[in-house]
Amino acid sequence: MSAPNRIRDTSGQDSVVAAEPPMRRRLRRWLPPVVAGAAILAALVWVVAGWSGGGRSYDAARIRIAEVKRGDLVRDISADGRVIAANSPTLYAIAGGTVTLKVVAGDAVKEGQVLAEIDSPELRSQLVQEESTLASLQAEADRAALDARIARAEARKLLDQAEIERVAAQRDLERYARGFEGGAVAQVDVAKAEDGVKKAEVGLASAREDYDLKGQGAGLDARNRQLLAARQRSVVEELQRQVDALNLRAPFDGQVGQVQAAQRSNVAANAPILSVVDLAVFELEIKVPESFARDLGIGMPAQIRSGTETFPAEVSAVSPEVVNGEVSARIRFSDKQPPGLRQNQRLSARILLDTRDDVLMVDRGPFLEQEGGSQAYVVVDGRAERRPIRTGAVSLNAVEITEGLQEGERIIISGSDQFDNADRVRISGE
Repeated sequence: MSAPNRIRDTSGQDSVVAAEPPMRRRLRRWLPPVVAGAAILAALVWVVAGWSGGGRSYDAARIRIAEVKRGDLVRDISADGRVIAANSPTLYAIAGGTVTLKVVAGDAVKEGQVLAEIDSPELRSQLVQEESTLASLQAEADRAALDARIARAEARKLLDQAEIERVAAQRDLERYARGFEGGAVAQVDVAKAEDGVKKAEVGLASAREDYDLKGQGAGLDARNRQLLAARQRSVVEELQRQVDALNLRAPFDGQVGQVQAAQRSNVAANAPILSVVDLAVFELEIKVPESFARDLGIGMPAQIRSGTETFPAEVSAVSPEVVNGEVSARIRFSDKQPPGLRQNQRLSARILLDTRDDVLMVDRGPFLEQEGGSQAYVVVDGRAERRPIRTGAVSLNAVEITEGLQEGERIIISGSDQFDNADRVRISGE
């Protein structure tokens, strides 16, 4: 007979567990707090290290670092420019009219050669009219000069007659005086002779004064007429110059440049006709930054490079005007110039501003403009500390260090605006 059914329990699954030692129980109870404390301590150490080495970290590959070195700092300006003719005047129409061209662009011309003619009937007619006026005024001036001579001659005749009358009166007085002394002439006749002498002297004085006045008056009128004629002569000479200028002539040996007027076209006064290029002398026109323009001066030494050759040159002109942050300057060849130069040809130039021997210097970078040359971040052992410095001369590639840095130190020359003026930053990858 089978045993009666019973309800199963978990007694079959129970097992006897040995008692845990007290030391193990204590370790198991204190291990989590110890691990948590170690993590907090590591975090504190990381925070303190981060605070002492800079609050932020920057990748060294994204910033530029340069070493402070000692050497010769050459302040120079390098720029590309275009070749232009040192003398390239444009000839203009002196008056409106019909232009007849005698040359085309590119023609070689000689000094004094007629390049174009302008037919201006109005100007030529005006010249004829003014010449007629000059002839009339000159005739009046000549007539005034003749009248002055006649007036002086009449006055001179009257003066001579008055002188003769005075001499005759003086002789009569002397004769009457001798007759009175001999008793042959009465006293009253002597008195009359004396009155005659006085009258002759008065007439002589009056004749002298009339002679002077008439001479001055006649001379003044003649001079006024001559001045009017001279003024009109200047007008005629100016018109004659303008008529002569209707023939546009080459001012020197050269080449015709741009022709700006069409053949047999009507042009207005002062309209450009054509330009003449002096092929004997070329210059190089360059653009330099405004910050360097104040250091430029006429006569500064320069070098112009054409192909593989370098030619000595000097600064010949500096524009006083700033356009788009740049200033135009011209460089003239000092001795010889490259053969076969053409206008608008591109060449490179270098202007030597100054040379400083054996100075501390570092590569130029944006830090100079951003900090004004007064601050720099010095890199030491993966950290960059901000330090006050003082800069001196500046070239295109380097800047002189006068205070705050030593030879061999390294600084960040790229922009420092990303550091937010922090005193210290960390540089990773250094």
